[in-house]
Amino acid sequence: MYLPRQLISHLYLQLLRSHHPLSPPVLILVALEPDALCACRILTALLKRDYIPHKIQPVAGYGDLSRAGEELVRPMQTTNGGSGGVVVCLGVGGLVDLSEILALSNPEDEVEDMGGVEIWVFDARRPWNLGNVFGGQAGMGQPMAEIDANARRQGRGVDKGCITSAYTSKNGGIIVYDDGDIEEELRNEREAYYALLEMPEVDDDGDDVSDDGSEDEMQTGSKKRKSWSGREDDEDSEGDEPPHQRRRSNSGSSVASSPTRRKNTGINSSNSSRSVTPTTDSPSSAEAKQPSARSLKKRLINLKRRHDSVLQSYYSSGTSYSEPISSLIYSLASELGRDDNDLLWLAIVGVSSLELSGRTMTGVGISNTSESGGSAGWGGQRGEHIRQILRDEVHRLNPPDPLESNRDFRGEINGVIPTTARSPTDTSIRLSPEPRFLLVRHWSLYESMLHSPYLAPRLHVWTENGRKRLHKLLAKMGISLTQCHQYYTHMDMELKRVLRSRLLKYAPMYGLDGLVPSEGSGSASAREGWGFVRCWGWKACLSATDVGVIVGAMLEVGPHETLASWDAKRVPRLRDDTENGGVSSEPDLASLLPRFWSAYDALSLTSESPTILLESLPLAQHLHRAILRTGTSLLSKHQIRHLRAFRIAVVKDGPDVKLFTNPGALTKLALWIAEAIRVQEKERGDSVKIGRKRAAGTPLVLAGLDEDRDLYVVVGTGGGGGVVDFAAMAKRQEERKKKKDDKEKKQKERSERRSQRAAERAEREDETGAEDEESEESDSSSESESEDEEDPRGKKHLLRNRFGIAFQEVVQETNARVRIDSFEHCVVEVQKDDLGGFLEALSFRSVVG
Repeated sequence: MYLPRQLISHLYLQLLRSHHPLSPPVLILVALEPDALCACRILTALLKRDYIPHKIQPVAGYGDLSRAGEELVRPMQTTNGGSGGVVVCLGVGGLVDLSEILALSNPEDEVEDMGGVEIWVFDARRPWNLGNVFGGQAGMGQPMAEIDANARRQGRGVDKGCITSAYTSKNGGIIVYDDGDIEEELRNEREAYYALLEMPEVDDDGDDVSDDGSEDEMQTGSKKRKSWSGREDDEDSEGDEPPHQRRRSNSGSSVASSPTRRKNTGINSSNSSRSVTPTTDSPSSAEAKQPSARSLKKRLINLKRRHDSVLQSYYSSGTSYSEPISSLIYSLASELGRDDNDLLWLAIVGVSSLELSGRTMTGVGISNTSESGGSAGWGGQRGEHIRQILRDEVHRLNPPDPLESNRDFRGEINGVIPTTARSPTDTSIRLSPEPRFLLVRHWSLYESMLHSPYLAPRLHVWTENGRKRLHKLLAKMGISLTQCHQYYTHMDMELKRVLRSRLLKYAPMYGLDGLVPSEGSGSASAREGWGFVRCWGWKACLSATDVGVIVGAMLEVGPHETLASWDAKRVPRLRDDTENGGVSSEPDLASLLPRFWSAYDALSLTSESPTILLESLPLAQHLHRAILRTGTSLLSKHQIRHLRAFRIAVVKDGPDVKLFTNPGALTKLALWIAEAIRVQEKERGDSVKIGRKRAAGTPLVLAGLDEDRDLYVVVGTGGGGGVVDFAAMAKRQEERKKKKDDKEKKQKERSERRSQRAAERAEREDETGAEDEESEESDSSSESESEDEEDPRGKKHLLRNRFGIAFQEVVQETNARVRIDSFEHCVVEVQKDDLGGFLEALSFRSVVG
């Protein structure tokens, strides 16, 4: 089921009304990423204000999610002696069938029973698992025609998966919070899903996927999918699983490629092989009189295939990202009237963190918004609309004080980067014309520019000439090397005042047009590309991007005091796992808990938050120094190879190799290298053409060696095209429409003149008119073709990241020992000896589309 955006507070208000002292605590499953952490902080603040007890459980991957289902969620079910309750998934489970992976239902039961457990799903990843979106309701295991009156009354308040205001939380279920995508973009998928659910079962001469035998085999595979590490695999049932559903796990047993829908629902929502199976009995021969039964069967099969292709097309389009969940939960707080500066700041940090991790409208990859000024963001027109709402919220909750802040307001207008608070008690949020430097307030200007993921690839700082270009840029701006090597806060005040104006003047000479945001137009709240800054009195002044960088480093590298103990605990256990000859199991969640709780505390709403963030600054600086060193080494030594469909690089030596065994750190390195490659291709005039589309850069596969576990962590990033310039597209469409209107007007004027002079020059005007009509027809046809190519929503321009699908296809067709456990499906772990064969098979796959 899904909850429309306009009813976002409906379920929370029901929880508030039904809560009592004996109610079970709300269980919150949180992914280890900044956006989910910010969303968790907002949600827990709401629960604390309403005195609702809750429990937070970090989840590192699908293995942890499955164990949380067995150990925490199943005991909550009334069928297992519990009293029901609410489970909130933040950044978790949107792509898989949660009823399967959380073990909420028994496949042998005729009717799906959630046992009073209600799952709320907040996830920005796409595509949705349609079993969660349109199913997930008690009684969905039966065909609709066989559901009795009592079950129909239980489902009251749900219209084809859409929750209405009449819905009440009684029997539990899976509820997806819609950010607008489902209502606006999944109408066809919704109709196809329910049409297939209501279809009678039909045998397609042995080829139909609804065959009972194959369906049972798929269900056998779906049971195994929950054990990514292979510990719970059923060895006896290995031979019963169809070959196309097998994958090599670390213990050598077969594991299904992804969870499937339960047998009774008939919806198989696997990422790699999704199909839909009808569940009702075949129509009786008495009903099939005219036309013949054979004709009806053929028609039904064609209809089924047509609906099935709609779902298959949706699942095979690749991954993408929608609205950040921190923004969505802030909308919930705003709807409840609980919004304040603290929650707004958390939402801003969550939104800002997406760009740092490369999460775009086309999945993990570089974005075309990198050419825009300032904080370019993650989602094109929609992303900018959300950031504009946040800017309006900043001005609403932080009005200027006419007695104290006149000077600061003028500073905002003049584009000066704020570095201090207005007063010792100032905790307000302000807009700032942030340049695309890294940690500029906490580093020297030179170091901040050198480590900028935007500036470094464009100046080619990995070469000696690139460093000289950086020095020349600073010299043109009138900043000496002595000044730029000082901490930014210690620089000459006059230089800081004129820094932005000089960057706007000289940066375009070096191809850095998007280095700083524009002046903006209209009101101060409408400053496109401007960032956000918050001060905690004299303690600290941090931008939202600074906080995102620091929190990301805490999750990816870990706090200083836990590194030694973490490594000491990790090495012996991993060596024991590798003795089995397979891919070793994932790191114990206990080793990741110190990282999670340190980052969670750093986002605290108390005055201690900036202290923890400032103490972790060296950690973020260490990570980005390592990215610059490693990226420079790979580029300068020409260690990036170009295969058929992508470029490949391997990090297997150097001082920072252990740092890049973490998928998040490896992804940031891959984005840095991919941006450098894209700049080089653009300068040479190269581009990758896929069908009628042209990518902004070549996709990249980066592998990092983990010697302790004898495997490679592999990440695949898209080549760009993550954002469509909707404003430019609308402008072009408006210009074409204007030209078309002008042509119609001229044509009307010509026809009037021809009628007036028809008696004098009839023959010549007929010939000229025919030529004019032919040319106008050709013009209009070419215009219609160009309009077809430019989809108003821009979907035809989005080259989505399909590495997750490609990885699964390679695993199914080869004997490579691979483990896919990350919520990012473009991240996998490959046994060291199998990397070569894995990449060779991957090179023949479509990795963007």
